[in-house]
Amino acid sequence: MKIKSPKDFWSGVMFAGFGLFFLIWAVTHYQMGTAVRMGPAYFPAVLGGLLAVLGGVILFGSLAAQGPAMPVFHLRPVFFISLGVVLYGYLMKPLGLMLATGALVYVSAFGGHEFRWKEVTILYVILAAFSWLVFVKGLALPFPMWPAYFE
Repeated sequence: MKIKSPKDFWSGVMFAGFGLFFLIWAVTHYQMGTAVRMGPAYFPAVLGGLLAVLGGVILFGSLAAQGPAMPVFHLRPVFFISLGVVLYGYLMKPLGLMLATGALVYVSAFGGHEFRWKEVTILYVILAAFSWLVFVKGLALPFPMWPAYFE
């Protein structure tokens, strides 16, 4: 048996693995219930099962159809985007929404193959304004906008 499309093969393995994990976790840790009276495990188990089936279809399709080779995996984008999200979570309370959003955008932008200050700054301004409109004004969430010593 030869893998003709490595990209699809590994995608199928990933989908099937995640699907089976959530299916087994839901069934073993929560009560399933019935279709009429669903328990807390019903929805995650059904979604996990569907994801596992989708993964199986993609995995077996990779054995039949020719596809592109697996591209080189780069760790730099994964590292900087993950670091940006973690910094955002830790900096939200002490620095406020605006500065934490700046940290998220600028640190995550270092993960790309090219970094342009002007483009990243425009993205930051738009994202900060949108976050303020949606979360502070629209949903009235009590997020601090700036550090306490600025207010």
